[in-house]
Formats: sequence, structure tokens, C-alpha cells
Amino acid sequence: MKKTTIGPKSYLYPMPVVLVGANVGGKPNYMTLAYCGIAQMRPPMILCTLGRTHYTNAGIKENRTFSVNIPSADMVIPVDYCGLVSGEKQDKSSVFTTFYGQLETAPMVEECPVNIECRLRDVLDYEGTNELFLGDIVEVHVSDACLDIKGMPDVKKIDPLLFSQPDNNYWKLGELLAPAWRVGREMASKEE
Repeated sequence: MKKTTIGPKSYLYPMPVVLVGANVGGKPNYMTLAYCGIAQMRPPMILCTLGRTHYTNAGIKENRTFSVNIPSADMVIPVDYCGLVSGEKQDKSSVFTTFYGQLETAPMVEECPVNIECRLRDVLDYEGTNELFLGDIVEVHVSDACLDIKGMPDVKKIDPLLFSQPDNNYWKLGELLAPAWRVGREMASKEE
């Protein structure tokens, strides 16, 4: 297959869209983010990369807590709004219904099917355009309607919102392709 080089870019296809929540000035604030991912399984950690000038950063640093909320695809309009408008200029505390968990200072979005409570472990600064917030995952909240029969999150019921660059579009999850850690077994057995 012929390839064309396009230079070093931060394109990872697709990226999950999340709402990062933090109390700023005593009020819940939510910002839309696509630069977020699991940093480690044990202990469970998450990494969120926020532009260093974002209003939310101060709240995360002040309280040393934040939340990562996974919106469903049908929430695209208010999620996009939270990415367009800064909490410094517009109070976004009433865009969603806020609830708090055991950390008490990490606001979470009731309407999101999955909410992750995080305690700030570290802020990494590599002198680029962003600050990297590394958080310990303290608790995960999942809407009952989005659990499978075994009580685990069901990705199809969650219907997560996805993002792509450089076209800057939102997407929905597609169909199940194959079971992980099983579909390649036949190929692996031929190599043994």
C-alpha cells in the first residue's frame, strides 16, 4: 500500500470525547476534551491533556481532583458547546445536572453514562502548548441502563461520542468487529 508522509501530527483515530469536570471558584465547570486516555491499569490512572490557558486547569490544581465524564452521542450539542465556550466567560455550571461522589470536589455530569472520579497525582509540563494531568481513578460510576447482564459497562448502550482530526468531526461507534485476545489465536498458534 502506498503511503504519503504528512509530518508529526497528534492524530489518533478515533479519540473519545470526554467532559472534564472541576470546581473552579466554587462552581462546577465542564470542558470538552479529546486528548484523554488510560495511563495505567494497576493502579488505575488516567491522563488528560489540557491547553495550558484553559480555565479548568486552575480548578484541578486548586482542589487536586477532577472528573472525566463520557458523554453519549446524543449529547453532541451541549458537549460541543462546552468546548466552544470558556468557563471564564460563561457560567457552564447549569448546562448539566451535577453530582459529587466520594471526593466531594470533583463535579460529575449526571446525564453522562459513565463518570470517572479522579484524584490529581501530578501535573506534567513539557513546555509545549499543554499541561498533562495524571489522575488516580478513585471510582467509576455507570448508569444502570448502560450495564450488561454481568453488571459491566456495555459500550453499545453507552454509545460514546468520538472525535477525529484533522477534519474535526464527531462520530458514533460502529459495529462489533471481533472479540479481542481471541480472534488472532489461530495466527498465533501457527507461529508456535
